[in-house]
Amino acid sequence: MPNVAIITCSDKGHAGAREDKAGPAIRHILEAHGYSVVEQILLPDDQARIEAAMKRLCDEVGVNLICTTGGTGFSTRDVTPEATLAVVERLCPGIPEAIRAYSLTITPRAMLSRAVAGIRGRTLIVNLPGSPKAVTECLEYAIDALGHGLDILLGKDAECARV
Repeated sequence: MPNVAIITCSDKGHAGAREDKAGPAIRHILEAHGYSVVEQILLPDDQARIEAAMKRLCDEVGVNLICTTGGTGFSTRDVTPEATLAVVERLCPGIPEAIRAYSLTITPRAMLSRAVAGIRGRTLIVNLPGSPKAVTECLEYAIDALGHGLDILLGKDAECARV
């Protein structure tokens, strides 16, 4: 299975004022599906630091998937989508669109998500919500499709790649 990194973007979490529960929730789901989590990072809502971490994980560590949590809302400090857009080379709009559509069946507040997804080299980056409940719902919903997409990205499913 692909190797993965998790980035939690939270000023309060980074400062120790709030326990990160969303990052561990992502880890639990990914590991239950056979993914190998090679790094889990807690960063403040700082675009430059988030970008630098994503670039390092893609270009130096060579992870196949980065799941972010937090920083996708309307606060002026929520910059995870902007950091993601700055580092990806190709967008994957269907992933956040599908997650938002599914989430709208649970709460109308899902329309407030600014999450994005994209590819840098051979790494898929997916922004997920910041709450443990929402991140669990969204990742459980998307995990099978993400696995299929990673198989294609990594050349493990040549038949599907031709479709």
